[in-house]
Amino acid sequence: MLNYIIRRLVFLIPVLLGVTLIAFSLMHLIPGDPARSMLGEKATEEQLEALREELGLNDPLAVQYGRYLGQVVTGDLGKSVKSDISVAEELANRLPATFELTLFAMGVAIFVGVLAGVIAAVKQYSWFDNISMTGALFGVSMPIFWLGLMMIWLFSVKLGWLPPSGRLSHEIELTTITNLYLLDSILTWNWEAFWDSFKHLLMPGLALGTIPMAIIARMTRSSMLEVMRQDYIRTANAKGLSRFPVIFQHALKNAFLPVLTVIGLQFGYLLGGAVLTETIFSWPGVGRYVYLSILGRDYPVVQSTILVIAAIFVIVNLITDILYKYFDPRISYD
Repeated sequence: MLNYIIRRLVFLIPVLLGVTLIAFSLMHLIPGDPARSMLGEKATEEQLEALREELGLNDPLAVQYGRYLGQVVTGDLGKSVKSDISVAEELANRLPATFELTLFAMGVAIFVGVLAGVIAAVKQYSWFDNISMTGALFGVSMPIFWLGLMMIWLFSVKLGWLPPSGRLSHEIELTTITNLYLLDSILTWNWEAFWDSFKHLLMPGLALGTIPMAIIARMTRSSMLEVMRQDYIRTANAKGLSRFPVIFQHALKNAFLPVLTVIGLQFGYLLGGAVLTETIFSWPGVGRYVYLSILGRDYPVVQSTILVIAAIFVIVNLITDILYKYFDPRISYD
């Protein structure tokens, strides 16, 4: 197992190198001038040229890429060309917000998706099976931006139940320890902040978790149907075992490997793909940070953020592979 983990971490190096090259190339292919974005339309050509020279934008692309790689190797993710703030500092402030949103969305998606998939498989062709799988089809097909806007219109504008944006109301004070607001409010026994942060998290979390919830439900049903037809399940039923342990201890555990693969992939996708959700709900996370940086042609921010997200994605996949052995001890990585 240790040798496998080391090999995967070594393979991480060329993967991240390729990510930096792709991100660097795409950012420079996008039309626009960072100097013009910073100084505005009224800037003179002399001012623009001076700023390009200062930022190194006049250097050949190979030189700019080499300079960026040199910074990354030393652990320096660079500074924003617009705010002159360290990218690492900004990510340290914004990653917990995205991580909290992703954890909440995946928690809801796993609980509802697995439970719906199991019940749909056990009660195949029943009204619940038809309704849940139809709902899963709509969940996969529904655009997040449309769902988010409809949720804001209904629950914030019309009903006034939930706040439309942000992580915490301005009048609420919270002492941050981990910068995960739900966890921090529990650690500091601040239940007012807990309830307020939960209300802010509910809509973006549900909107973000809709697609993975639908995918997990469909995969769980498919995998469970295959396992439920196996001989050892029929033997367990013939022995008179109660329905609950047969389904959840025998069938679900053996059917969970493909579901675990989907969960790992979706978790990685959500960490890097929450741009629309964070933008719609003004959630101060990495996704919104990247979106604003792309609009401003802030090269260091976009390149470094994509690099960090790619590293997290690969590590999540590695953890998923390690968890395979728990669900199936026959798997060997030697």
